[in-house]
Amino acid sequence: MALDTIIKMSEVNIYQRDTLVLKNVDMHIEKGEFVYLIGKTGSGKSSLLKTLYADLELTEGSASIADFDLKTLKTSQIPSLRRKIGIVFQDFQLLTDRNIHENLLFVLKATGWKDKKEMEERIEDVLKKVGMETKGFKMPFQISGGEQQRVAIARALLNDPELILADEPTGNLDPITSEEIMKLLVDISKSGRAVLMATHDYSLIRKFPSRILKCEGGVVADLRTANS
Repeated sequence: MALDTIIKMSEVNIYQRDTLVLKNVDMHIEKGEFVYLIGKTGSGKSSLLKTLYADLELTEGSASIADFDLKTLKTSQIPSLRRKIGIVFQDFQLLTDRNIHENLLFVLKATGWKDKKEMEERIEDVLKKVGMETKGFKMPFQISGGEQQRVAIARALLNDPELILADEPTGNLDPITSEEIMKLLVDISKSGRAVLMATHDYSLIRKFPSRILKCEGGVVADLRTANS
């Protein structure tokens, strides 16, 4: 894998149970690149993302992500892999029984952080990056959907990942809020992290043109850029 390649897949077949969802996937994504993943519901977008963060086992083909070989990945290595990847979901997936600060603290403790001062500094830093530094005491239900997604992005940044996988991150948001979240994700890619974002929102792709991968008919096609 080249030094700046964060994802490389070659001749990969992806299955959901016994059903072949995507065949012969060849793709690569470089550090600092922003890439869209498009396709109809059921076309394999989520299955591809799940394979990348090792929720679906890779059985055919070769793939590496953030220097981990997905073919030989052991169960015990999955937490280490996921520390190098930030994952952002459509439905935020915040813990509803604790405030924003405690949500982030939970993730740091779960991923092996021990030093209280370092944890506090990291939480402060990521909340500042997403413009939520004054909202740490709020419960998830006390903030808007857009703010919850900002917190979800802050959570994804906690372990300073090399890659953000975003699965329909604007799917539950209004157009103006969606644009704000997009600007945030584009800025993250400009800081040197790769971003792979699954989306149905073609208006966002037109406003923020970038490279596109399309899942269709069981294959992943590289459409290059939205305005090419």
